[in-house]
Amino acid sequence: MALSFFATHSFETPCTITVEQSSEHFHAHVELDGDIPMEPGDKVRVHGAPIQIPFGTRQVFERRATVTRASPLSRAVTRFAAYFDLAELYEVSFNAGRIK
Repeated sequence: MALSFFATHSFETPCTITVEQSSEHFHAHVELDGDIPMEPGDKVRVHGAPIQIPFGTRQVFERRATVTRASPLSRAVTRFAAYFDLAELYEVSFNAGRIK
């Protein structure tokens, strides 16, 4: 029972990769088939050769991905660390006077 607190498990699933490289958009999105929910600490590794597309195009690829679920301990540590990363966004200051 105590070892299940540290245990992770993995599984493979198909995925769809959308890549766009243009003056308006520059992104790559991975969607796992079957609407698999991701939680803090989970990892996704997409298999296959690196993707390169010409500028000004958008392409969609079908690949396989390995999803590794985080252990309960790893998930808790990730959530704890994320709280402090978010807190860095709160450190905002404004100048009360005009900039000269």
